[in-house]
Amino acid sequence: MEQIGRLVGHVRTEMERVVVGQREAIDQMILCLLCGGHAILEGVPGLAKTLSVKAMARLLQVSFHRVQCTPDLMPADVIGTNVFNPATAQFALRRGPVFTDLLLVDEINRTPPRTQSALLEAMEERQVTIDGERHPLSELFTVFATLNPVEFEGTYPLPEAQLDRFLVKILIDYPAPGVEEDVLRRHEQGFDARDIQRMDLAPLPANAIAEARGELARIRVEDALVRYIAALVRRTREWPSVSLGASPRGAIGLLGVAKAVAAIEGRDFVIPDDVKAIARPVLRHRVILKPEAQLESVTPDQVVEEIVRSVEIPK
Repeated sequence: MEQIGRLVGHVRTEMERVVVGQREAIDQMILCLLCGGHAILEGVPGLAKTLSVKAMARLLQVSFHRVQCTPDLMPADVIGTNVFNPATAQFALRRGPVFTDLLLVDEINRTPPRTQSALLEAMEERQVTIDGERHPLSELFTVFATLNPVEFEGTYPLPEAQLDRFLVKILIDYPAPGVEEDVLRRHEQGFDARDIQRMDLAPLPANAIAEARGELARIRVEDALVRYIAALVRRTREWPSVSLGASPRGAIGLLGVAKAVAAIEGRDFVIPDDVKAIARPVLRHRVILKPEAQLESVTPDQVVEEIVRSVEIPK
């Protein structure tokens, strides 16, 4: 697991020069990239969600585009469209921002369902269909979508089908007092989040992610661990306070991210602690609570923790 260890260590070190006090969120972003999945970044404005994605793209030397979601955003604004060229009397494809490696979809719940659905094919199959013609996307295509948890006016809830296509949901909270003071000191000393180039970050080789994914394929998972993951996911569908549990796609995601956790820890095999460590980020957005549970202020994280405690750990 040497390649993965070097990649994670380098990204942690360089990202801490840009984003202070968000180690857990950065680690989960790395896990998402290693597994070839997509992530939701949920947090109030001003917590460096956009900055984290921009810095990550620069470190990995991959292409980066950003979509600022608004109620009038159309599907063609995301995936592109065919435009008629009078000079040639032919249609030419004008590619949308989805043709990139890392796509930041800012405030995804501010765009209507029709435009949200434009990402479904891209996220699942890494291709888009425009006027009946399929166009492949990058093998590294990854969506990082931000959500503001406190604003409801002018927003559209994400449908369950789209939520299920996100591998993890990363919760970003306010920094601790000491960390926030460090942020202020950095800005007082001239740090400018709008000019990452001045940070002189040391980039990784362009093929670093591809090589790390190759190592990840060698992680072993015993049959007992497979049964443990399946039991966890089945329990989400049977839990009294849950109206909709995780799908088989969620189980596959839990398996893949557990393998990545093991690789980061320097092991070539998965243990139950790897599964428990990542259960909340992988399952929290796939657990839909019943209305009565929501009225009692029960959270998906609480339910996932209860489910993890209820399932017997394999010996």
